[in-house]
Amino acid sequence: MSNFPRAICFGEILYDVFPESERIGGAPLNVASRLSGLGIQTEMISKVGDDEKGEKLISYLKAKNIKTENIAKDSDYTTGVVNVTLSASGSATYEIEHPVAWDKIEISEAIKTAVKKADAFIFGSLVCRDEISRNTLFQLLPEAKYRVFDINLRPPFYEKEVLVKLMNQADFIKFNDDELFEIAEMIGSPYNSLEQNLQYLSEETNTPTICVTKGRHGAVLLKKGKRFYNSGFKVKVKDTVGAGDSFLASLIAGLLKEEDPQSTLDFACAMGALVAGEEGANPEIKIDKINKFLKGK
Repeated sequence: MSNFPRAICFGEILYDVFPESERIGGAPLNVASRLSGLGIQTEMISKVGDDEKGEKLISYLKAKNIKTENIAKDSDYTTGVVNVTLSASGSATYEIEHPVAWDKIEISEAIKTAVKKADAFIFGSLVCRDEISRNTLFQLLPEAKYRVFDINLRPPFYEKEVLVKLMNQADFIKFNDDELFEIAEMIGSPYNSLEQNLQYLSEETNTPTICVTKGRHGAVLLKKGKRFYNSGFKVKVKDTVGAGDSFLASLIAGLLKEEDPQSTLDFACAMGALVAGEEGANPEIKIDKINKFLKGK
């Protein structure tokens, strides 16, 4: 692994539209933002509309020191928008407009070359809802050194066949606990416990590293047969948007830097908790704040 790891995030970049505000978002963009903040050389592959929202998204990414050369513009489709509703507890539900520009990411030699050079290629399931972006993703996966699959189930935008195909090509899969149980049942698991289903999915998909997040109860990481646990942190939740994305970015950053898995998991859980305690998907969270939080100060 390079002393300066490089990561590419593929997929949706968009605007989360809340009742009283609009915020830049999309899981791959959120992951990229946090990776860059943690010192990983980061690039986005996506597509925006030829419109004001698209320009603002690209400007945002550049300001975060994220490479944008492989974000295309589309004059036929607008920049993506998601209408977000928050419950009283801060949990989010999403209405995702379709089709939009990020549904139409097209393959090119430039993005193939970029993926080959990266130490990690991070993608989710939502980008596969449209045939064009889905086909592009499947052409890029064989080029990648390390494939990180962020399960992101958004009904009705997923199918068993596509999920299984993606899991079988992944080197690392991240689920939340609901997603773990749903997909395990989908592919025929006879088990009821999280631990058993975690092992079952690892064996069935031949994936050596899997992480399952459990909301305020932390996460479990399976890495080459060994399990690591974090039991969670107490925070006053403002909204959960982006918390899982910052968790994933923090976990991947530590693994790319070959840091201790337990310390990396603890750091990632603390990051996710602190993001949930702030508004928006990408609040600035300084490393010294996380370290103090981990020490209970």
